[in-house]
Amino acid sequence: MSLAVTLSRAQDGIVAPQVIVEVHLSGGLPCTNIVGLPEAAVREARDRVRVAIQNTAFEYPNRRVTVNLAPAELPKDGGRFDLSIALGILAASGQVPRERLDDCEFLGELALTGSLRRISGVLPALLRARARGRRVVVPRENAAEAALVPDVDVRVAETLAEVCGWLRGAHELSAPIGIPSDGGAHDGPDLADVRGQLQARRALEIAAVGGHHLLISCPNKPRMVS
Repeated sequence: MSLAVTLSRAQDGIVAPQVIVEVHLSGGLPCTNIVGLPEAAVREARDRVRVAIQNTAFEYPNRRVTVNLAPAELPKDGGRFDLSIALGILAASGQVPRERLDDCEFLGELALTGSLRRISGVLPALLRARARGRRVVVPRENAAEAALVPDVDVRVAETLAEVCGWLRGAHELSAPIGIPSDGGAHDGPDLADVRGQLQARRALEIAAVGGHHLLISCPNKPRMVS
């Protein structure tokens, strides 16, 4: 059967809805179609995934490849589904075992070299995966963030080849290293030292967590904080 299913998660604010990645190989002119309300970055995954698979010394199927991202009504954006799509294609073509994909979620953007790049929104995805009792594979660049969530089986990888080797049973993937016990103490200013100004402190904290810019306006002149 030329059908494989992998699991991933979308990003919707602080929510990480489940996305089922279905990959089917069929006859016809070789092409790759991604359906399921993908935005531009997701549609471009067909080129990133194809080249990454080839540069990882695997064979990209010379067949008609259909990738369905379910549920269809949920908008999909970013490169977070690249790893799941690549593994689905490799599993559907018999290059990695399908059974190792069960109860495991995959997050990560692929470079053309096959290396995994950092994605955003890992914390909500791990919290949802923990509630389902699933293992999660994330890029090594997200290791520090992944280590913040306790009681979840997280593995980190640097390349698509590492993940495929793990699925084949050739080696193990390492777990993320936890944050030092001092909580990352530093000698710089700390918002905990600010008294009052509750709304301003909350705005600063939200901007810092989300990686947003913040414009502070005062009677003299505005100041941009990154």
